[in-house]
This record gives sequence, structure tokens and C-alpha cells, in this order.
Amino acid sequence: MTRSLAALPKAHLHLHFTGSMRITTLRELAAKHGLRLPASLLADWPPTLRATDERGWFRFQRLYDTARACVQDESDMRRIVREAAEDDAREGSRWLEIQVDPTSYAPFVGGITPAIEIVLDEAASATRDTGTSVAVVVAASRTRHPFDARTLARLAAQYAGDGPGTVVGFGLSNDERRGDTAEFGPAFRIAARAGLASVPHAGELLGPSHVVEALDHLGPDRLGHGVRASEDEPLLARLVQRAVTLEVCPASNVALGVYEEMSQVPLRQLLDSGVNIALGADDPLLFGSRLLAQYESARTDHGLGDDELAELARGSVRGSRAPDDVQAVLLADIDTWLAATP
Repeated sequence: MTRSLAALPKAHLHLHFTGSMRITTLRELAAKHGLRLPASLLADWPPTLRATDERGWFRFQRLYDTARACVQDESDMRRIVREAAEDDAREGSRWLEIQVDPTSYAPFVGGITPAIEIVLDEAASATRDTGTSVAVVVAASRTRHPFDARTLARLAAQYAGDGPGTVVGFGLSNDERRGDTAEFGPAFRIAARAGLASVPHAGELLGPSHVVEALDHLGPDRLGHGVRASEDEPLLARLVQRAVTLEVCPASNVALGVYEEMSQVPLRQLLDSGVNIALGADDPLLFGSRLLAQYESARTDHGLGDDELAELARGSVRGSRAPDDVQAVLLADIDTWLAATP
């Protein structure tokens, strides 16, 4: 007998705004706005993906952009935030940091400031109604100019806080092979001065050298993915020494072709190295699985026992920007989960 993983209290630190959508919601929004969806988002869902080459990434990005184009007004944006909180609440996630680039939605709501304010307002409302606290990470894109990232960092800084309905971090996403990491350093320094966590993506499609670039230029508190650091033991030691949390998203790693099977994701190696790990779902809309499935994979594909799964949950809490009192409650509840009879 095993304990319920849905009942295991946890935090969710790697979930993208558009990618968090339920597939049913995407289809309803497409119908609402008179847009057509490709077969891979209809009968063939979830889509078959592979992004280890430029062609594969283009297909992944095209599907993501198709989904993003279905979000065209304030009610759509609020629905996405609320449903993400509802879905997380069902899976035992008590603290969610949802990542959004407001640039994509600004044309529909009057600019990037109204866009982020809508997300933050709904995050606060969803927190009250679902029991899952929702904070926000503002993310820039590697495919746009670093000056755009500075603009977003200044915007994020205006709404910086340490609780639900505030901005708690600043990220950098999209194809790791694009852009010069060092050129985004000034944006991250703006965010850091405002007390925001540095949470760039690195080390999924590219190897250890890209993790090193992020460490050298972006001062990360967490790294989105970072699994390729497993290929360099001295780098793992450096991550431990700097107390960097890795947001490991196994479904993403397999869907994008970094590893062929869930069992090949180096989760146990990372845990054994002492690196703090927080499991994440990344983009459930395209990968077909949410946060709970990542914990289930850790149990079934990697043989983690309940004590190790509890430690993964603790890692997600320790890596979060939840206030100290919230973290203390979550950590105590994880201990209670582990102490209960299976």
C-alpha cells in the first residue's frame, strides 16, 4: 500500500500560462473566437513532439502559438488562471507560481500593464476560492531583444511581493538555442534589485555549458529544467553550493525528445547529488500530463519511496517564494502525510 500522492502537499514552480490550459478549454476558446485548431489539438491530442532540432522546435512553437492565439480577452485570461489553480488544488499543490509573458496578451487588453494586472487580480481571487495560493513569475523570451526583457523586468518590479497575487520571480523562456544569455543579464539585475527570484530556463535542449552560462550571467535562484547538469558532476556540486533549485519537468523532457522514456530522466541521480528538486508540469496542454503525473512517474518509473517523494515535495516548498509562515505550514503538513498509515 502507498500513500495518496494527490494528498501530498506540494508547491508547483514551473507552469506556463498558456501551457497550463485544459485541452477542453482551448477547444472552447477556439470556438468562441471562430478559430480552427489543427488535428494534433483535436482528435490526435496530445501531439507527438520532438524539439531537439530546429524543425521539431518550430512545430512545438507553432502549436503553442496556435493555443496562445485563442486567448483574446480578459475573461479568457482569468479563466486560465482560475482553472490552473483549480487543477493544482485537486492535485495537492498548495502554492503555485504561474509563469506569464504579458506581451502576448497586451494587444487585447490595452497593454502589458493591464495584462499583468488581470493575471495578478485573478491570482488573488483564485487563491481565496481554491485553497491554492497563486503567485506570478513574469517571463521574457529569448527570441526577442534583451531590451524587451528589461521592460518586462521593470514591469515585474512594480508588482513585486511575497504572497499570492504578486510577482515573485522573473524568468527567461523559449528556445535555449536563441539569443545571447549574457545580454539578458541587465534585465535580471533589475529584477533582483526588486527582490524577485531569478528563474531562467536552461539545461534542457542544451547541455551543461548552457547551465554554466545561466549561472555566470543571470544569478539564478532556480533553473527551469536544468536536467542536463547531470552530465557534469562538478557542475552539480556548484549547483548544490549555490543552493540553486532545479525545476525538473519529466514529461517535457520526454515529449521534446531529450530522453526517450520517463525512466531515463536522471531524477535519482540529481536527488543523490544533493541538488534541490521541484517537479513541474511545464505545459500540460501540449504534453498531456499535469503535476500529479510527475510525482506518479517518480514513484513508478524511478522507484522512489514515500520518504523520497516527501523530500521532493519539501524541495518544491523550499525552492518556492512562498512566505516563511506558509512554507512552515506546508513542511509540517508534508511530515503529517508521511507519518500517516498508508
